[in-house]
Amino acid sequence: MHDDVAIIGIGMHPFGRHDALSGRAQGALALRAALQDAGVSWDQVGVAYGGSHDAGNADALCNDLGLTGLPFINVANGCATGGSALASAVAAIRSGMAEIAVAVGFDKHPRGAFNPHPRDWGLPDWYGETGLMLTTQFFALKTRRYLHEHGIEEAALARVAQRAFRNGALNPHAWRRRALSFEEIAASMPVNLPLRQYMFCSPAEGGAALVLCSAQAAKRFQAKPIVVRAAVVRTRHHGSFEVFSPALAAQQAPAPTVTASKAAFELAGVGPRDIDVIQLQDTDAGSEIIHMAENGFCEHGEQDLLLRTGQTDIHGRLPINTDGGCMANGEPIGASGLRQVIEICTQLRQEAGQRQVAGTPRLGYTHVYGAPGVSGVTILERRS
Repeated sequence: MHDDVAIIGIGMHPFGRHDALSGRAQGALALRAALQDAGVSWDQVGVAYGGSHDAGNADALCNDLGLTGLPFINVANGCATGGSALASAVAAIRSGMAEIAVAVGFDKHPRGAFNPHPRDWGLPDWYGETGLMLTTQFFALKTRRYLHEHGIEEAALARVAQRAFRNGALNPHAWRRRALSFEEIAASMPVNLPLRQYMFCSPAEGGAALVLCSAQAAKRFQAKPIVVRAAVVRTRHHGSFEVFSPALAAQQAPAPTVTASKAAFELAGVGPRDIDVIQLQDTDAGSEIIHMAENGFCEHGEQDLLLRTGQTDIHGRLPINTDGGCMANGEPIGASGLRQVIEICTQLRQEAGQRQVAGTPRLGYTHVYGAPGVSGVTILERRS
């Protein structure tokens, strides 16, 4: 059994809109780039996990890369699909199932907000008829409630988005590459208040892939392997207030993000203060604010101070979403969580160019959150 697992290859197809390419083609490009980065051929891969929400089955990538007979498992866990694929690949290597594994995701979503059907999620029709299946409305309600409970001004939402677009402008793979002012964001079109147009991510297109192997073999392939200290996925408890929750329980339970974060820190043997660079799910500006506290990086209500004083900026104490996050990159569901991991690997390798965090970062953190209440957290380490 191999206890330590390392990421030896990373590859992305830029996110955004690419009318000439299918989602699968973007996934194949990302996967080929990851294999090249690792110096590994497709026929050396022993197992693969991948996901796509709207662009077909991920295992169709075998038609593009080669029909080698390897086990390829399709993963579907909402916006946590990428994190779930990675956790599965890590578990496969740790179990001895394979020496080399792949986690890959891609998507090509139609324009407009996600608006799923209630019955697909075990919910009655009234839940959709009231508009709560429309994700912009649900997240706006959750954000308004959170800001009220913890005394956070709505201006904090604009500060999150301002930093996201500022960072995205430094990222050649990002979709939205124009920095926006606080005033532009705060005055943008209302969508579901308190959330406005420039406070949301958009469904998008793109591909992302990782190649992994046992840490003891990593240096054979990659001069700068990144060790996976923890990769965990957790679902909701009764009483968690999550996407598609039809009611509030009398006694509220912690979100799955809290559970996943605590499990990851315990498994890695580190704490929030040890982390050098952070990726958090920012489906919208309010979600990032909530996730800052749920992942243990601040107390509830402290977010506005951290944002106002620049502590979450690239050169701040808690650099968050250095690549612009979902707001600047968009969210192709299958690829989004792996994009986070690729950004952390790039930062830990010190290859992030203008958006490189200060010093010599050693530990990075990623967090994804998907409907109907699934969170995935990874903690990654650069070792000398």
